[in-house]
Amino acid sequence: MQPILEIKAFFFNAQTDYLPYYKNFSIELAEDMQTKDILAFIHEKNENFTYPEENLIFKINGLVIDGDQSMSEVVERLGTSLQIDPVNSYRSSNGLIIDDSDFMKSYEILAPFASDEDLEYYKTLYALHYASETENFDRTYIGDAILVLAHKLISAGSEHKEAILEAITYPYSSLLDCEYENNLFHAQDHTASIAELKMMVKPSETDTPSFMDTLSTRFADKKASFFKKKEEEDTTVTVTGKQIAYYAGAVTGKSDSINEKIIQADSKVVAFSRANKLSGLLLLEDNAQLAYTKAATTLLDALDSGAQVLIVEEQEVYDMFKNNFANIEKTIGRDISLELISAEDFLAQTNSMAA
Repeated sequence: MQPILEIKAFFFNAQTDYLPYYKNFSIELAEDMQTKDILAFIHEKNENFTYPEENLIFKINGLVIDGDQSMSEVVERLGTSLQIDPVNSYRSSNGLIIDDSDFMKSYEILAPFASDEDLEYYKTLYALHYASETENFDRTYIGDAILVLAHKLISAGSEHKEAILEAITYPYSSLLDCEYENNLFHAQDHTASIAELKMMVKPSETDTPSFMDTLSTRFADKKASFFKKKEEEDTTVTVTGKQIAYYAGAVTGKSDSINEKIIQADSKVVAFSRANKLSGLLLLEDNAQLAYTKAATTLLDALDSGAQVLIVEEQEVYDMFKNNFANIEKTIGRDISLELISAEDFLAQTNSMAA
């Protein structure tokens, strides 16, 4: 017997609706079913549900996916309770149909330095553009796709390297606002490319000053906010009998073992959606406010999911949270009543309890 899919589908018509809303549908998973078949089923049940015929991409449970994706693979990964949204809800004009003019508007930044072949390559990055995590925090962000194109142009030896770097760095929300990660169902890792671009505009202290020096006055509003010295007198956090969430961030493969330790400490494991998202560490120097916003979003997600204590895997991220906690609270406009403990200290505490 095939499983029943419980679908929550996005509805909105800019001509008639003030706010978007959702309707629920139950669908039996059929063999060889694709995601576009789900959309067709919903439209058959409710003709007000609309989706694009070309460039068909949308979100299922927050991940950007295309219409040809196997539903069996979706269910295997995401389960049978699924939410369908446009790739960019605030750009929705009618259901899953969006105003995607921003995609080509971003291309215009590099159009003077690009060929017809480069344009065709850029068009293949359509889904990547709308899968950007940065765009969730800054709607003016130019998108990951144009940064990937910039790296391609420079790597191919473009004579316009300096102009390309300036185009993707100023005056838009752009390269220095990117802490690369995307929300594609089949993830693409362009971390190295983005890091290389940043090194081109921000040479290390031992390098000869270059392009970045000519732009320094343009970033007065992006003054670096460096880590404060970690205070040795941090209050010890006890974990026994509490509701505890684990923030892994960029680290993978440790969640199961940490959760086992939480249970062994007679505590309750709390799951939250941003457990594996980045939280602004790489942005702290160039855009402190965006870094604080991302950090606050992560901390509040854990708090609002019921956590009393948050275990933070990476020491540098823990230090950022602790040393900038007041700024993080101020940025988000809320008190964050959440105790923080590093994964190292948590393990030391639980191991001593077991000894």
